[in-house]
Amino acid sequence: MASAPLDAGQMLSFNVADARFALPASAVREVVRRPTVTRVPHAPASLLGLGNLRGTVVPVVSLGALIGKPVGAGGRVIVLEQADPVGILVDEVSTVTGRGGEDEARPIDLPALLREAFGTERAARPASIGSLGATLREEAAAEDIVLLAFWVSGQEYALPLDQIEEVTRLPDDITLLPRADAAVVGSVARAGKLLPLLSLQALLGLKQRETGQRPRIVIARIGTHKVGLVVDSVSAILRVDESRIDPVPAVLSRGSSEARIQAICRFDGDKRLVSILATDHLVRDDVTSKLLQASNVEGADMASEAESADTEQILVFRLGDQAFGLPIGVVSEVTMLPAKLTPLPKAPPFIEGVMNLRGQVLPVIDQRRRFLGDAASGKRRRVVVVSLGDIQAGFVVDAVSEVLRVPANALRTAPELGNDETRVFDRVANLDSGMILIVEPRELLDRAERDMLAAMASEDAPPP
Repeated sequence: MASAPLDAGQMLSFNVADARFALPASAVREVVRRPTVTRVPHAPASLLGLGNLRGTVVPVVSLGALIGKPVGAGGRVIVLEQADPVGILVDEVSTVTGRGGEDEARPIDLPALLREAFGTERAARPASIGSLGATLREEAAAEDIVLLAFWVSGQEYALPLDQIEEVTRLPDDITLLPRADAAVVGSVARAGKLLPLLSLQALLGLKQRETGQRPRIVIARIGTHKVGLVVDSVSAILRVDESRIDPVPAVLSRGSSEARIQAICRFDGDKRLVSILATDHLVRDDVTSKLLQASNVEGADMASEAESADTEQILVFRLGDQAFGLPIGVVSEVTMLPAKLTPLPKAPPFIEGVMNLRGQVLPVIDQRRRFLGDAASGKRRRVVVVSLGDIQAGFVVDAVSEVLRVPANALRTAPELGNDETRVFDRVANLDSGMILIVEPRELLDRAERDMLAAMASEDAPPP
């Protein structure tokens, strides 16, 4: 909650540990309660994280850490009046007095203290944030097709990624539709509209199987409308050459379930087959009509192409309890972590080794160890294969959780505060559900390449 505006002729006094300071009210934009912050890996100890101040991303800095005092719980954040606002965490804001008053607080120049602590500004970023997604799409190989693969009743299916809006968890609050078709799960509120939910298992006529996992919703476009397809789990993002995709043999396309499959993709020496679904044939016209009528969304998605132009898709992955994002255009695929990697002697601990990805040797880097200091763990670990130009690397993450389409107006340039290590995060997705730090792909891959060169140099170096 913000304080009342301060008079320019006043001084604001505040406490940090056992010290009392003051600064001119003209340097203060407002005083707010301590917000929830999103931590920034490798940031200086004084940078507690990024907070959301009514839609503005504000770095929150501990004054105690800056001046060598104990960092307490901190009750208030002083937002400085400057072009790029910064929040200063203090223990307590005590009084507002006129200049020359009897307050014994010691004057402090916070802007100068910040300049001294954080040094020069980072290198300039691209002028247009919104153009990054288009640039990455242009750099992607035109002949490749990108698929999102998922599991339904023990079988693997896929949809072209350009037909998918988002991937998210199945929520608890589902509105059931009376006397609905067997494939209809219900509807949920999404982006101010009702989204129909359909069971892909029922649509394909498959037997239900317990997986022990929370189902996912794949939000796909069917014609001019959006529907949520409920699947067991999402397995991978696959970037495949057209030569590995075969049409369904005519003899197999007679039944209703088979007609919903438009092609079959071959992987791993033809041992792994993934069926590519045909969205236009997934749902009967009468079911679609009833769903849209019941949900009052008929015609609501006619502007989906225009909406997509003002959004950017990001892959959300987790490291520990934090969420990070990558532009989908640089993600070649998401795959399982191999049971065995070839180690690199004398490599840094976060380089787990190299893997063979269909004949290509790929360095594998543990991003949790790199960002948070401890190794990734758990059964849901995945390797996110990132490609940009001639550089490619695999990054181990704890889990890949979602694919989100983020509105352009929710993307913010990451604040300049930090050090060289934080340059890997260039933007922030400021969403209602929280903030997601977006990784800058070029910086990430440049660092991976430097790490590999350093590891190989140390391997070739003569013994001391």
